[in-house]
Amino acid sequence: MALADDIDLLGKVPLFADLSPDQLRLIAFGAEHRTISKGQALFREKSPAECAYVVSRGRIELSTIGRGGKQEVEATVGPGVMLSELALVTMVERKFTATALEDGDVIRITRALFHRLLEEYPDMARVVEGRIRAAIGSLIDGASAMAGRFE
Repeated sequence: MALADDIDLLGKVPLFADLSPDQLRLIAFGAEHRTISKGQALFREKSPAECAYVVSRGRIELSTIGRGGKQEVEATVGPGVMLSELALVTMVERKFTATALEDGDVIRITRALFHRLLEEYPDMARVVEGRIRAAIGSLIDGASAMAGRFE
């Protein structure tokens, strides 16, 4: 993928939607491309997450280990989806195992690169903080709704 294609793709990721072309260029230039083969695990559930990935080509299955140790498919994602965005700001565990359903490519964005971006563009930090707060709020609302179903 060319740098211009990466910038375009990153600009469509909700976390980066309002970033300037210069900010997107910094991410695209500092990120790493990885090719993944059909059946290959990009990462495994409960492993430490030190980076996020943006799917640039192909489809990825997200699964968890369910009751009795059986894999349960939670979702299938494709180009433009960011996986593990919270890993960009703090140490977290992966919530899923991500396995390529077909040959594809991802853009790997490290926490160090993201922090550099925030240091160089402090105004962006406020935007990102708001989006992360909204994402956490949605998770809490979802967890509350699920808890209500089991009461």
